[in-house]
Amino acid sequence: MTALTPRRSEPDLSYLLDHTSHVLRTRMAAELAEIGLTARMHCVLVHALEEERTQAQLAEIGDTDKTTMVVTVDALEKAGLAERRPSSTDRRARIIAVTEAGARLAAESRRIVDGVHAGALGSLPEEEREVLVRALGRLAGDHLKTPVEAPATARRARQKN
Repeated sequence: MTALTPRRSEPDLSYLLDHTSHVLRTRMAAELAEIGLTARMHCVLVHALEEERTQAQLAEIGDTDKTTMVVTVDALEKAGLAERRPSSTDRRARIIAVTEAGARLAAESRRIVDGVHAGALGSLPEEEREVLVRALGRLAGDHLKTPVEAPATARRARQKN
C-alpha cells in the first residue's frame, strides 16, 4: 500500500457477498451435477411442485430470462422430469408440471441444496449463523431488494488469484 492508496472506511461488502455467493453456487452446481441437474433445473422442479406455475412465473422466481427458462424446461422435458400442460385455472396458460421421476429427483436435489447450505452455515458458531441469516434476510427484503438500472451491466466482482 502506498501513501496514495485511499483508506477504506467500510469493509468491502461487495467482495464478501460476491465471493461467498460464487463459492456456494459452485459447490451446489458440482453436487447437483452428480444427479444430472443444474441449479436452474432444481429451482424449476422445486417451485413447480409447490403450486401450479407458468414458465414465466418460474422465470421470475428464479430471476432467469425467458430464453434461459425455455432451454431449462426443454431439458427437463427431454429428461422426462417435467412437462408443459394446460393450466387448470386458465385454459390460455400452460404450466410446468413435474413428473413422478422429477418429483423424486427434486426431493434428492432439495437434500443436496440443504446440505450445501447447512455445510456453509455449520462453519460458523451457532449464534453467528442466526445473525447472518437474519441480517441477509433483512438486506434482501429491504435495502438490497431491488436492483437499480445502471448504464453498464454489473459484472461479478474481482477474484483473488
